[in-house]
Amino acid sequence: MTKKPNSKSIIANFGALSSAAPDEPEQATDIQKAPQRTSPRVGAGIIGATQRSLAEIREERDRLLALVESGGAIQEISPDLIEPSPFPDRLEDDDESFEEFKKRFDAEGQKVPVQLRPHPLDDGKYQVIFGHRRWRAARELGRSLKAVVTTLTDSELVIAQGIENSDRQDLTWIERALFAMRMDEQGIKPRDIKAALSIDDAELARLRQVHRSVPIDIIESIGRAPKIGRPRWVSFAQAVQKDSKAVARVRETLSADKVFSSDERFQAALTSALDQTAAESNQTELDLRDAAGAVLAKATFRDRDIRLKLSKDSADAFGEFMQTELPKLVERFHSDGGDS
Repeated sequence: MTKKPNSKSIIANFGALSSAAPDEPEQATDIQKAPQRTSPRVGAGIIGATQRSLAEIREERDRLLALVESGGAIQEISPDLIEPSPFPDRLEDDDESFEEFKKRFDAEGQKVPVQLRPHPLDDGKYQVIFGHRRWRAARELGRSLKAVVTTLTDSELVIAQGIENSDRQDLTWIERALFAMRMDEQGIKPRDIKAALSIDDAELARLRQVHRSVPIDIIESIGRAPKIGRPRWVSFAQAVQKDSKAVARVRETLSADKVFSSDERFQAALTSALDQTAAESNQTELDLRDAAGAVLAKATFRDRDIRLKLSKDSADAFGEFMQTELPKLVERFHSDGGDS
């Protein structure tokens, strides 16, 4: 293993490989032969957050870039020595999408190194800055990983991730909210969160409103929701805040054994969360009991929806009985003129 570069600049880390940031087997030239890149634009908020001058940032970026292009900074590291970033900024890929990526990675090899930092608490190990899918693919394929190692503080790491994601522009709105949540949980200062996401106070407040109102299990069940932006996520959070029963309804909706896209799951969840008035005004419940008074089932009537929840002890027997008797009930309904 080659000696670790000792650069602490977030922009040095970012600039070295920013042109190949997406986690794909990039259609790029070999990094050692890459043309000289122009210095990335750095916002004033980022400079203020890191307390480095623009000249210092550019100087360190250029120094690491020179190392990478000469091949001196690239290492081969076992994926078993690597852990994910402590600040996840993405929801999981669906299995099909990742398997397609892994096949391409296996066939074409790793064209662009991942970027790591030394683990702050576990000597000899590393954490991913960029390249989580490449790391996962290498781990599952049993391959070593090409990597550039740069020493970063937590604040520098999250700002570096934010710069990279801002450049790629492929984080969905809810993923940005989750990224803000992870930073909040780790005690990252608000100024650094805003710098990482390139946002102002008002947008940070909206991100927090959503991730503090909507339980994380619901967000993860919905997924990335790429077509769902800020207004509908804020509406969803407001609906959850106003109705104490909304979370239970949403969880029930999302637990249904149906295959939907992430955007469709969001829409179903939003409809369920907003269903407070209809649920309370149009819903009737009826306990179905046997001769001894034990509940066989609970029937719920709401608009055009009838649900029958069988008790555990009588589920099989009463279920078979209902299958037999329901057609007779329909015949009786017709004979009594109920459909006239």
